[in-house]
Amino acid sequence: MKYHHSLRAVVVATTAACTLTLHAQLRTNAGVQYLLSQSLDVSQEFLDLTNTYFFADSLVSFDAATGEGVVQWKRRQLMPRQAFNANTFLHQPLQSLDFPTPAYDNNPSLSFRVEPVNGRTLRIRMLTTPVELATEESPMLTATPAVDFSAWKISQTDSTTVYSSSQGSLTVCHYPWRLVLRDADGKLLTQTRCWSDNDSTQIKVAPFSFMKRGSDNSRSINPVFSLLPGEKIFGCGESPTSLNKVGQKVNLFVTDPQGPESPDMYKPIPFFFSSRGYGLFMHTSAPVTCDFGRSYIGATKLFMADEAMDIFLFMGTPKEILGEYTSLVGRPAMPPLWSFGTWISRITYFSEKEGREVVDQLRRLRIPADVIHFDTGWFGTDWQCDYTFAADRFDNPRRMLADFREQGFRTSLWQLPYFTPKNRLFPELIEKNLYVHNGKGGLPYEDVVLDFTNPATVEWYQQKIAGLLELGVSAIKVDFGEGAPLHNAVYANGRSGLYEHNLYPLRYNKAVADITRKVTGDQIIWARSAWAGSQRYPLHWGGDAATTDTGMEGSLRSGLSLGLSGFAFWSNDIGGFVTSTPEELYRRWLPLGFLVSHSRIHGAPPTEPWLYNEAFTDYFRRCAELKYRLMPYIREQAEKCVAAGLPMMRALLLEYPDDPGAWLVDDEYLFGESLLVAPLLQSDTGRNVYLPGKTSWVDYQTGRTYAPGWNYITAGDLQVILLVRKGAVIPHIPVAQSTDWLQWDKVTNKRY
Repeated sequence: MKYHHSLRAVVVATTAACTLTLHAQLRTNAGVQYLLSQSLDVSQEFLDLTNTYFFADSLVSFDAATGEGVVQWKRRQLMPRQAFNANTFLHQPLQSLDFPTPAYDNNPSLSFRVEPVNGRTLRIRMLTTPVELATEESPMLTATPAVDFSAWKISQTDSTTVYSSSQGSLTVCHYPWRLVLRDADGKLLTQTRCWSDNDSTQIKVAPFSFMKRGSDNSRSINPVFSLLPGEKIFGCGESPTSLNKVGQKVNLFVTDPQGPESPDMYKPIPFFFSSRGYGLFMHTSAPVTCDFGRSYIGATKLFMADEAMDIFLFMGTPKEILGEYTSLVGRPAMPPLWSFGTWISRITYFSEKEGREVVDQLRRLRIPADVIHFDTGWFGTDWQCDYTFAADRFDNPRRMLADFREQGFRTSLWQLPYFTPKNRLFPELIEKNLYVHNGKGGLPYEDVVLDFTNPATVEWYQQKIAGLLELGVSAIKVDFGEGAPLHNAVYANGRSGLYEHNLYPLRYNKAVADITRKVTGDQIIWARSAWAGSQRYPLHWGGDAATTDTGMEGSLRSGLSLGLSGFAFWSNDIGGFVTSTPEELYRRWLPLGFLVSHSRIHGAPPTEPWLYNEAFTDYFRRCAELKYRLMPYIREQAEKCVAAGLPMMRALLLEYPDDPGAWLVDDEYLFGESLLVAPLLQSDTGRNVYLPGKTSWVDYQTGRTYAPGWNYITAGDLQVILLVRKGAVIPHIPVAQSTDWLQWDKVTNKRY
């Protein structure tokens, strides 16, 4: 029987339970005390002997024509086991001692649905409770996907129901309950794991299951899929670890990891795809831990803090899977051309005088640039965001912005959604009730955190941003957003922090992008945090990178991984952020920074090139000029990315999925379809480069031709390996100091 309630009523009624659940999670996070903004390891809760576990066992009923059915789950308990000198644990059948006994099902039967979206995409939904919440609009999706069976044929036997399309098939096995995904040729892509899969192994892996916590009776689900020999997994967001996630445990929980050098992420994305030809999107905002063969080499375990499962399965090549995924969660509008130019920044320019000096220097030294960014110091008090230029340091902001525009510059401004008690706006935000609350109605933190689930908050905030845009500002830096209250938090829409923490960046990104587009006509932000759906609001950068070789490597991998997670546009702090960038590292990082969609220098110490020396300034200029010369190619490729949901900075496997070597490379990339970039990640004059496909490649700097496969290539004048696919036509344009002044009637095409 189904019970329908409004989402708000149900969530408000269970806020206390969610809070207790979070207490339990925090205590068990990796066995240590949880610290604010650490990622949550959801898998730890599934090792708790006080919990009750339920294994998906059999299909009780199923209407293949509608895809609606019921699955029975068998109750289990986790029991310690000694085997000589080894202590392990096993799940054992459990007869409930619940009272009154007739009131509770020992082995509950719960809803299960198969919902085809099209011939390549299937949606699978399962509940762990008889209460089915009313369907509400998801901020992660552009629209509620229609259920469309027209592309699928249905065949049934006593033991299976099979859905088949031109792209593959999904088999629902009745007993033991199992889902089997195959391609159009019948090759197994993946399947859910059953308890009987453990018959041939000493390691007893929990199958597709959910658990009920002993602490508060709340539930979380654990889908488990097969992981086959040689299989590789990609995606999961902006991760600096190896692109292939097999062998890793990945926590999908928005954090501030302080830089792209640890497994924690500013931009975790609950989506991945496999080298076998399938992808999976976990449509949830709750924390998730993905164990890709880390604890057992034959299993992908998806530990979800969510009580329900809502996943989308895709079939196809990596490009086709990204296309299907981004058709659900959305694709970006085309960013304005000026945003592809050079962004100049530091933390921070404190005055109009400093800003004008930087702009004048750029034009005097003829360094192409389009954006000057004022970071944390344009307010009266550094870091105290009040949306007002400091009157004693900015004589006439409107005139300054107009003057910059005449010189070919747009202006970007920093801000954040947190307000300290000494911020002058703090009392107003409290009085107007625009903040995230704790369970008592007060503040979870000392700071006010704007609550973007409250329409009144969004209106107040957008009015502040609109005032700056109407003054002449062109872009807003959407910094932070990772610290949305999780523990003891209640949001205006009635949800707890468990379900709103990860959504906070998406709501934050959207609020700024929407008002920017309304006022200026441009869809542009500069954001650090993200969740699924944020790719609709370009663009994002990689955070505070270390000024080291590993900081450069982490940035490169992070950008590639984010691109494999559905984001078209990305940037990084060229040279790193933390300390003064060594000139030798800066020279190697510059080509990487300019051969991505968006380019910004930014650091805690100043990194403007003229602060180094004349020779370095000349080198910086040549790197910037390279990008401006390629602007027709960049615009063309960006438009294709917007249309197809592809990244500008893409791993080789996207363009060359039939080349086994392309799946192994994570330290070089394709910039669009035809340019291959291999950065120098260490101090050297060259490096080994893998050239994919069956076509030769031409060195952009020297004109030398190289055969596919491994080649040792020496860098040219610019310290990077930059090659063009043989036969490709690359359009060029004469260099201009601003994209506003590019001469589009003088574009020339060069065939390589």
